[in-house]
Amino acid sequence: MNIRPATLKDIPGIMKLIAEVVPIMNAAGNFQWDSTYPNAAVFEKDIRLNRLWVADAEGDIAGVSAITTEQEPEYAEVGWDINETSIVTHRLAVSTRYQGQGIAGLLMQQAEEEAIRHGIKILRVDTNTANAATQRLFPKMGYVFAGEIGLGFRLGLRFFCYEKRLDTK
Repeated sequence: MNIRPATLKDIPGIMKLIAEVVPIMNAAGNFQWDSTYPNAAVFEKDIRLNRLWVADAEGDIAGVSAITTEQEPEYAEVGWDINETSIVTHRLAVSTRYQGQGIAGLLMQQAEEEAIRHGIKILRVDTNTANAATQRLFPKMGYVFAGEIGLGFRLGLRFFCYEKRLDTK
């Protein structure tokens, strides 16, 4: 498994992955994603901004994650100083064909490596309150639960926020 920056050539594979996971998420009561989000334009923007990573399984896109410093304004609701530079993981997904193989953890580890590379001491992530898998994963990766928020661009949904501080090791 190779974790690498995504390219525009990866978009079809990424969209195939999204098409696999959204129905399963929705069936489990997690409506964080749907037929309109995330879409190819979102991933293309991530690629143009050099912030999209993929787990490449010999040419097959096994996982995807946006690693950015952009924070949602609502993060302040859990007491976070959103003016502190932080690495934030968004759009984390693993193909149904590769789930259970530690790929989400590898993508989260890539976020930590990016933080270290850029001298950033704070990592943040949010997840839908119905996403049990990430609620198990994030604490295993050293993230601490910070609280619950709503997000203006995903009305009606609630999200749990998690943070990891590298300066407390």
